[in-house]
Amino acid sequence: MTLQEKVAQMAQIERMVDTMQTWALSSRLGIPILYATDAVHGHNNLLDATIFPHNVGIGATRDEGLAHRIGVATALEVRATGIHYTFAPCVAVCRDPRWGRCYESYGEDPEIVCGMTGIVSGLQGSPPEGHLGSKNVIACAKHFLGDGGTHKGINEGNTSCTFEELERIHMKPYLDCLAQGVCTIMASYSSWNGRPLHSDRYLLTDVLKFKLGFKGFIISDYEGIDRLTWPHGSNYRYCISASVNAGIDMVMIPHRYEKFLEDLIYLVESEVIPLSRVDDAVRRILRVKFIAGIFEQPFSDRSLIGVVRCKEHLDLAREVVRKSLVLLKNGKHPKNPFLPLDKYTRKVLVCGQHADDIGYQCGGWTISWYGSSGGTSILEGIKEAVGEETVVIYEQHPSEVTFASMIDFSFAVVVVGEVAYAERLGDRSQLHIPLGGAEMINLVASKVPTVVIVISGRPLVFESYLLDKIDALVAAWLPGTEGGGVADVIFGDYDFHGKLPVNWFKSMDQIPMNDGQQSYDPLFPLGFGLKMGLNCI
Repeated sequence: MTLQEKVAQMAQIERMVDTMQTWALSSRLGIPILYATDAVHGHNNLLDATIFPHNVGIGATRDEGLAHRIGVATALEVRATGIHYTFAPCVAVCRDPRWGRCYESYGEDPEIVCGMTGIVSGLQGSPPEGHLGSKNVIACAKHFLGDGGTHKGINEGNTSCTFEELERIHMKPYLDCLAQGVCTIMASYSSWNGRPLHSDRYLLTDVLKFKLGFKGFIISDYEGIDRLTWPHGSNYRYCISASVNAGIDMVMIPHRYEKFLEDLIYLVESEVIPLSRVDDAVRRILRVKFIAGIFEQPFSDRSLIGVVRCKEHLDLAREVVRKSLVLLKNGKHPKNPFLPLDKYTRKVLVCGQHADDIGYQCGGWTISWYGSSGGTSILEGIKEAVGEETVVIYEQHPSEVTFASMIDFSFAVVVVGEVAYAERLGDRSQLHIPLGGAEMINLVASKVPTVVIVISGRPLVFESYLLDKIDALVAAWLPGTEGGGVADVIFGDYDFHGKLPVNWFKSMDQIPMNDGQQSYDPLFPLGFGLKMGLNCI
């Protein structure tokens, strides 16, 4: 291979997959590209794909087999569009809910996160002949390392801790991913003790490649190397040399890939980057390409199109929703539970914008970066669940007039939560219920028996007066497109299964707070979750 052909292997760029593949195969060596997508809760960049709950909800299920099955289904839908590689799973251990990517973490306890890494073998399969099958995709464990432990939960911030703490809390899930043969690992935007991960040779090379024996390739995050200078990318040759010499093998370049190739060639010819480092990167990349089977099957498999949003996948997504729900309160007295609701009652009030908004249900990383999609809303699920004679009234923003004009509600279902967000857009210094949610709960619960369903990527502040006033409280996380799974449980067809993957704090003054601390005094502790105790399906 020429130097130009080698450095071309080290670039991950954005274009149409099959078109790019045709160009790649017509080159002198005919080496196919390995293109990736952020399929982080299903093939979420594809319209009408099956959208599963985000990782925080999957962590609430504590079901390792379920995580594996999600990986299998996601891989099929991704391969149907000609993509061989997904930037998933995120195995961050979120230690601070103020972080805008908290919902991308399976939980605050490394053991919970480790338990969900079965998604890797679901995505990649267990190749018996040295390469993945036609129904699998390459997985990517991210973001290495410590992204869930930054100061004040600031996205792309700094994690300050000893190496022993880094290893004990944040490294553990990667060991499980490596044991399952994860082929790629993504470096984190964040820093460890002030050292940006994209240029940390000790962690990327000495620890990950040498000590842990990782044989796959390390990929940068989106424009990740640009963050090594300020303004971003202002000294681009330094960004390239610092990251590649540290151990980055493939660089994600959404825009100026021609300059990347030109500067990387210059740096190698100038001996700033050793040719041996480039050779090592290319070997790792080609090894993964062979494992991925893209030399044999470089294009999309049109025969798989039928699996996209198929009934089997929708049923799986609905099952995940059911198992992810966490019951936090059930009745104002232990001997008088409020749930399950009577599906044959006369009249039901459903309130809140989140009850009938799929975008809010799905959260970020859904069609667009910050989120949007279609599917079955919680309101639609309730209407499908109740009896034919039951009247369901929906009020997005109820007021006193609502109750003056409409009476005799048996109960109310109030659905509140966060708006959709991703990465830094989700960083919050305060985690109170947004969009007037607390006021809505207070109004409705003062008029009619009420169950509150929270749609969020993390716990939100529930003042004691609100908690006392409502009859039941359910954490539904970000359930994805199959909101009918919520109705399945609150009406008693299935019992609650989920356990809190994070602690639920009383006030912002307690954050950061994690299980095991001396001052640990949560509203609901890590692992909390009630059951209705019914003989359900």
